[in-house]
Amino acid sequence: MSEVIATYLVHDTKGDLEKKAEGIALGLTIGSWTDLPLLEQEQLKAHKGRVIEVKELDTEEKTNQFLGRKVTKGIIKIAYPGVNYSHDLPAILTTTFGKLSLDGEVKLLDLEFSDELKTAFAGPSFGIQGIRESVGVYDRPLLMSIFKGVIGRDLTYLSKQLEQQLLGGVDLVKDDEILFDNLLTPFEKRIASGKEVIRSVFEQTGHRALYAVNLSGKTFELKDKAKRASELGANVLLFNVFAYGLDVLQSLAEDKEITVPIMAHPAVSGASTASSLYGFSSSLLLGKLLRMSGADFSLFPSPYGSVALDRDETLGIAQNCVNEDVFKQTFPVPSAGIHPGLVPLLMKDFGTESIINAGGGVHGHPNGAVGGGRAFRAAIDATLQGKTLREAAEDQLDLQLAIDLWGAKEVIQ
Repeated sequence: MSEVIATYLVHDTKGDLEKKAEGIALGLTIGSWTDLPLLEQEQLKAHKGRVIEVKELDTEEKTNQFLGRKVTKGIIKIAYPGVNYSHDLPAILTTTFGKLSLDGEVKLLDLEFSDELKTAFAGPSFGIQGIRESVGVYDRPLLMSIFKGVIGRDLTYLSKQLEQQLLGGVDLVKDDEILFDNLLTPFEKRIASGKEVIRSVFEQTGHRALYAVNLSGKTFELKDKAKRASELGANVLLFNVFAYGLDVLQSLAEDKEITVPIMAHPAVSGASTASSLYGFSSSLLLGKLLRMSGADFSLFPSPYGSVALDRDETLGIAQNCVNEDVFKQTFPVPSAGIHPGLVPLLMKDFGTESIINAGGGVHGHPNGAVGGGRAFRAAIDATLQGKTLREAAEDQLDLQLAIDLWGAKEVIQ
């Protein structure tokens, strides 16, 4: 049976969660039931939402105080028949959470898709395995960094910064998500310059790397621009998916003429996920739905930095990116506040099938981006070998300098 099962966290003033659940199931499908004649009930039975579970949770006085009223907290699960909607995310999200998202304190925690519905989605085109093949690295987390302070700078500055990061052993470098097409660093010239730097570093060191260029502009221009990027040999497309929509990402990922992996940036997603009472769960939006929509990489706030996300939420995102499914795996990329001293903790939490992403942790190193990259690579190698960072730092100066600057979070095995 084709259906989607939605799981909601609700805080209801009236306290009757069974009635609340039935109201949602009817309101988002056929509208009414008991007042219909038996014949119409039989005709509409296949379209009716079905309440699967209602579970009351412990009351939280803190929430009552925040809302200024007493509410009943609970979990509600409802199945929505696939016959009601076209098999695309805009239709599915409107059905399961459209007007309900406006109705009080309701948070959409999860969506479970039937196997039949999943066939309407291709998922990532490259996935973790495809990305690993492109850089020839299979036995460790990949290391990624970002451009810093490039607004108002020219291609020469951008190229030099890229070179320094790659010489430090960084596997991927991405544009700043706020670097758009402009006169100083035009989109197509960024691709050409990036290719040249990558080629030059490979010839010097044998190190293979990728550069993610920011795909931006008006929605209806994106496909042509992405196809042009493919023709020019771009490595990866960075995409601010939540400024455009999941369906736009899916249309890019499924276009056979766009032969470039897509890196999904979480910009704007916080407006939909930050509240514990409203919106989407991060694990659903930044994990499951991005993967279904075709993201080869999913960036999300780490649990460690100044823009930290709850640790359980981040683990949920990562799990939805890599768990067994019909889709290829999406690379989880915990970001923000990352420095070499956090590598053991990152690898404990997210394993080797992840990407360690740093900005200031690379560029802020006393020996510059080259030293920052080397410090991260030394930390990754040490953790894989079962060494503490301080042990490894005895003969790794760049790592020692990073520890002196930022400290180290050793993990007890």
